[in-house]
Amino acid sequence: MEWQSGRELPAPLVLYRTDVPGSWVDYNDHMSESSYLLAFGHSADAFFRFIGIDEDYRAAGHSLFTVETHIHNIAQARQGDQLELSLAVLDLDGKRVHILHTMDNCETGETVAAGEQLLVHVDTGIGRSAAMPDWLERRLEELSKAHAHLERPAFVGRPMGIRRR
Repeated sequence: MEWQSGRELPAPLVLYRTDVPGSWVDYNDHMSESSYLLAFGHSADAFFRFIGIDEDYRAAGHSLFTVETHIHNIAQARQGDQLELSLAVLDLDGKRVHILHTMDNCETGETVAAGEQLLVHVDTGIGRSAAMPDWLERRLEELSKAHAHLERPAFVGRPMGIRRR
């Protein structure tokens, strides 16, 4: 899928689907921890290409880097399960983007996991965060507006830890 100005934006975006290969399954006969992150990474890469962060953009010295990820394991995925990953833009500013991946089992419709990520726009030439170009920020703002009505899980934005009374 390519960005097309003026076109209604999907809410959420569905840019990546996969079957769970045997190499993603651990000794408990379900998808391993690292494989959830790998699948969310593939979804993020598809998102980057969709919004215009492609090989040419990176070769010109800019990219989005992940600075924080929280994975929420909700159900099990097993070898051969068909997964669909959707993505919503939750928030942004001139340098950062907050996104949420949702991983669903295509057969059962059950949500398997969610991956919340904070991304930062980087000038790779100097190795520091940098303001996004206006066109990229506008695209992300359009997506954020299109996704504003989507339900946010209660865990979004929460710190991790053992809560004590």
